[in-house]
Amino acid sequence: MSRTLGAQTRRPVVLGVLLGAGVAALVVGALAFTRPSPSQTAALASNPTLDPGTPIRGAAPNFTLRDQFGRAVSLSAFRGKVVILAFNDPQCTTICPLTTTAMVKAKRLLGPAGAQVELLGVGANPAATETRWVRAYSQAHGMMHAWHFLNGPLPRLKRVWRAYGIEAQIVAGQVDHTPAVYVIDTQGKLSRLFMTQMSYSSVGQLASLFARAAASLLPGHPLVRSAVSYSQIPLIEPTTSVTLPRAGGGSVRLGPGAKPRLILFFDTWDSEVTGLARELEALDAYAESAGREGLPALTAVDEASVEPSPAALPRLLRSLPHPLSYPIAIDSSGRLADGYRVQDEPYLELISPSGGFLWYHDVSTGGWLTRAALVSQIHAALAPAPSFTETSADARQQLASSPPALAELHRQAGQLIGSESALAARLRGLHGYPVVLNVWASWCGPCRAEFPLLANASVTYGRRVAFLGADTEDQAANARSFLADHHVAYPSYEASTEALSSLVAFEGVPTTMFFDREGKLVHVHSGQYEAQGTLDHDIESYVLQD
Repeated sequence: MSRTLGAQTRRPVVLGVLLGAGVAALVVGALAFTRPSPSQTAALASNPTLDPGTPIRGAAPNFTLRDQFGRAVSLSAFRGKVVILAFNDPQCTTICPLTTTAMVKAKRLLGPAGAQVELLGVGANPAATETRWVRAYSQAHGMMHAWHFLNGPLPRLKRVWRAYGIEAQIVAGQVDHTPAVYVIDTQGKLSRLFMTQMSYSSVGQLASLFARAAASLLPGHPLVRSAVSYSQIPLIEPTTSVTLPRAGGGSVRLGPGAKPRLILFFDTWDSEVTGLARELEALDAYAESAGREGLPALTAVDEASVEPSPAALPRLLRSLPHPLSYPIAIDSSGRLADGYRVQDEPYLELISPSGGFLWYHDVSTGGWLTRAALVSQIHAALAPAPSFTETSADARQQLASSPPALAELHRQAGQLIGSESALAARLRGLHGYPVVLNVWASWCGPCRAEFPLLANASVTYGRRVAFLGADTEDQAANARSFLADHHVAYPSYEASTEALSSLVAFEGVPTTMFFDREGKLVHVHSGQYEAQGTLDHDIESYVLQD
């Protein structure tokens, strides 16, 4: 249920910002670190899914909070041990489970020396500060006796966050927090800072890095029992055929085929924040009728790479009143989840016969869909996008009698007007209307691919929703030529990346921002929209839900 601030940033950009005022931390040029071989070092440097860690030093600020058992625990109580300290949202279904899995694996990689390593977590959710939340997370992930997960009153948590440079806030109903992991030596001194990434396949690599950082601080520098490579791991994308083990025996084939396929990614620990068992059963009704109604077949995928144990999935399935009629594949490597771009769990995706992405639904943020809603969205995603031209009579008819503020946008269709200050003024002038702002550039291939979807949406919803474009890092002449070839029913503004970053920390083009009627940013979609149904779903979910 949470996102992570800076989760896509490979390394901290400014340590003074990330490290709080209470941490007298300095970047050091060398570190007594169990160094990988030169080839491994080169592989690590070129792997975007791994942060090799930043060497730091200074005293680790002390704090006292309560763990999952309700006991008061102080950081200073672990002097004489190496501490791996992570900041986690106890309701998180994204990066936090990946991080904590890597922590547990790191301790195992040290063998008997792991007894000299303490794993600590500090809650990073302003709305989940009670002990019950860290207890529920620890139970769901099989970590009740593997670590101390600490929480406390919000004012006390905020002091800890500030001391360690952690940003934790609720934005558009989701928790954003800095995904920082600190390694602290036996004397209570800071040693290394990691910024963890959203990558299922690299959990084992991250565990090795944590273990090496800890081993370098222990007497005798114990051997890390890992021969894992730090090279970027090849992913299994929907365009690749693959056969995976099936829960209960047999196998499941995924990849290109004759028909579209609906896929549910999940983990048993999703039960902490959603009625997983009940919803798996509810999907059985869809699966049993899919063939009769010409709907895509359903396959579920369990992300075994971050399950608490191999017994977790069988235990969940045994708890169901009836066996499921659809197959559950087991992804033990995480390569499938990363290749299918899974950003949260549970996560539904509709894949085309050729392996293209048609639609997705993030259950943790959007809730489980009723069967009728699921079928409706699948039909929308599978329907061919209608063509749109600037002179289309149907388009003009649909947009006729639009409110004045929106009609003015339609009169300026396809124009490149004004600057970022004019864009800001236009946004203010649209108060009372939901706004969809698409950030693009003429040199951007994915922008070109998604423009027909935005063109259609701007006609379908143009009498109720204001659409705007923002052309960034581009030449005006190129942008105008692009707009002449890619017709949309709204104007675009020239805007710098810096100016747009004042609205949201976006990762690049294309990015689509959704503002409610009060001008509040309520959702950001990073990357290309690949299906009309997905874009339309986001418009209806985020700006037309009232």
